[in-house]
Amino acid sequence: MTDALKLLIQPLGQTIVMILASTLLATMFGGALGILLFALSNDHFAGGRRGSLIAKHVADRVINMLRSFPYVILMVLVLPLSRLIVGTSLGTTASIVPLSIAAIPFLARIVESSLSEVDSGVIDAAISCAASKRRIVFAILIPEALPSLVSGLTLTMISLLGYSAMAGVIGGGGLGDLAIRYGYQRFRGDVMAVAVVAIVVLVELIQFAGTALANRIRSSR
Repeated sequence: MTDALKLLIQPLGQTIVMILASTLLATMFGGALGILLFALSNDHFAGGRRGSLIAKHVADRVINMLRSFPYVILMVLVLPLSRLIVGTSLGTTASIVPLSIAAIPFLARIVESSLSEVDSGVIDAAISCAASKRRIVFAILIPEALPSLVSGLTLTMISLLGYSAMAGVIGGGGLGDLAIRYGYQRFRGDVMAVAVVAIVVLVELIQFAGTALANRIRSSR
C-alpha cells in the first residue's frame, strides 16, 4: 500500500493540472458563448431580429452536436487538433484540449440557463436607467446569477474529473492512467483502490468548496 501511495503523487498532480487548466479555458470560451446564447435569445438584447434567431438556432445545433459525443470518441477525434496545438497527442498537456472542448458547450448551457433565470424586471430597470448592454451583462446579470454560476462551474469541474480519468485510456496521464496501467493491467488491486479513493476525495472537495462558496454569496446579499 505504501508503494501505491507513492505512485499516486504524480498522477494526482497531473489530474489537478488537467482540471484547473480545462476549467479555465472552458470558463473563458464557454462563458462567452453562454452570454452570446443568452443575448441572442433575449428580447432585450436581440429584439426578435431574424438574424439573431437564425444564429441562435445554428449555435444550438452545434452545441447539441458537441454535447452528444461520448467523451472517449471525442478524445480520439480531437487527437490531430491536440497534436497541432501542443505538438503531441499523448500526456497531460494534450489531454487538456479534448477536456476543454468537452466542457465548453456544457458550461455554455449552464451560463445561458443561469442568466435566463434572472428576473427580467432587473433588466427593465437597468434599461430605464440607460445602462449599456455590456454593463447590464457584467454589472447586473452576472452578479445576480453568480450563485447559480458557481454551482454550475462546480458541476463542470466534477464532470471534467470523470473525463480526465477516461483520458488514461489513451495515455493522457492522471489518476485514470494510474488505475489502468499500474492497477488493471498489472493486476494491482491496491493501486486501483488508491486511485479510486483519490478521485472520490477530489469530487468531495470540489463539491464542498463549490457549495460553500455559492452559499456564502447568497448569504452576503
